[in-house]
Amino acid sequence: MSSNKHALLVQLGKRIQTLRKKKGWTQTDMAVYLDLNRGHISDIELGKREVGIITLQVIARGLDTTMARLLRGL
Repeated sequence: MSSNKHALLVQLGKRIQTLRKKKGWTQTDMAVYLDLNRGHISDIELGKREVGIITLQVIARGLDTTMARLLRGL
Protein backbone atom coordinates (compact mmCIF):
# COMPACT_ATOMS: atom_id res chain seq x y z
CA MET A 1 0.00 0.00 0.00
CA SER A 2 1.44 3.38 -0.96
CA SER A 3 2.13 5.83 1.84
CA ASN A 4 -0.36 8.36 0.38
CA LYS A 5 -3.10 5.76 0.26
CA HIS A 6 -2.31 4.61 3.79
CA ALA A 7 -2.32 8.22 5.08
CA LEU A 8 -5.73 8.79 3.50
CA LEU A 9 -7.15 5.66 5.12
CA VAL A 10 -5.71 6.64 8.50
CA GLN A 11 -7.23 10.13 8.27
CA LEU A 12 -10.62 8.73 7.33
CA GLY A 13 -10.42 6.19 10.13
CA LYS A 14 -9.62 8.86 12.70
CA ARG A 15 -12.54 10.95 11.48
CA ILE A 16 -14.91 8.00 11.80
CA GLN A 17 -13.54 7.19 15.25
CA THR A 18 -14.00 10.79 16.42
CA LEU A 19 -17.62 10.86 15.25
CA ARG A 20 -18.29 7.47 16.81
CA LYS A 21 -16.94 8.63 20.16
CA LYS A 22 -19.00 11.85 19.97
CA LYS A 23 -22.09 9.62 19.82
CA GLY A 24 -20.83 7.83 22.93
CA TRP A 25 -20.53 4.53 21.08
CA THR A 26 -17.96 1.81 21.53
CA GLN A 27 -16.92 -0.07 18.42
CA THR A 28 -19.25 -2.84 19.56
CA ASP A 29 -22.16 -0.41 19.88
CA MET A 30 -21.50 0.88 16.38
CA ALA A 31 -21.19 -2.63 14.99
CA VAL A 32 -24.54 -3.66 16.46
CA TYR A 33 -26.32 -0.46 15.44
CA LEU A 34 -24.99 -0.52 11.86
CA ASP A 35 -24.96 -4.31 11.45
CA LEU A 36 -21.23 -4.36 10.74
CA ASN A 37 -18.47 -6.54 12.15
CA ARG A 38 -16.63 -4.93 15.08
CA GLY A 39 -13.28 -6.08 13.69
CA HIS A 40 -14.12 -4.44 10.38
CA ILE A 41 -14.82 -1.16 12.17
CA SER A 42 -11.56 -1.45 14.08
CA ASP A 43 -9.60 -2.03 10.87
CA ILE A 44 -11.29 0.96 9.22
CA GLU A 45 -10.52 3.23 12.18
CA LEU A 46 -6.88 2.10 12.17
CA GLY A 47 -6.54 2.68 8.42
CA LYS A 48 -5.90 -1.01 7.80
CA ARG A 49 -8.87 -1.57 5.53
CA GLU A 50 -10.31 0.23 2.55
CA VAL A 51 -13.95 1.21 2.88
CA GLY A 52 -16.40 0.29 0.15
CA ILE A 53 -18.89 2.90 -0.95
CA ILE A 54 -21.90 1.04 0.50
CA THR A 55 -20.16 0.59 3.86
CA LEU A 56 -19.13 4.25 3.85
CA GLN A 57 -22.74 5.25 3.25
CA VAL A 58 -23.94 3.02 6.11
CA ILE A 59 -21.31 4.50 8.44
CA ALA A 60 -22.10 8.08 7.40
CA ARG A 61 -25.84 7.65 7.98
CA GLY A 62 -25.25 5.92 11.30
CA LEU A 63 -23.02 8.78 12.42
CA ASP A 64 -25.61 11.35 11.32
CA THR A 65 -23.42 12.80 8.59
CA THR A 66 -22.89 12.43 4.86
CA MET A 67 -20.23 10.68 2.83
CA ALA A 68 -19.20 14.09 1.51
CA ARG A 69 -18.56 15.37 5.02
CA LEU A 70 -16.63 12.24 5.95
CA LEU A 71 -14.39 12.68 2.91
CA ARG A 72 -14.12 16.49 2.87
CA GLY A 73 -10.55 17.71 3.03
CA LEU A 74 -8.91 14.32 2.90
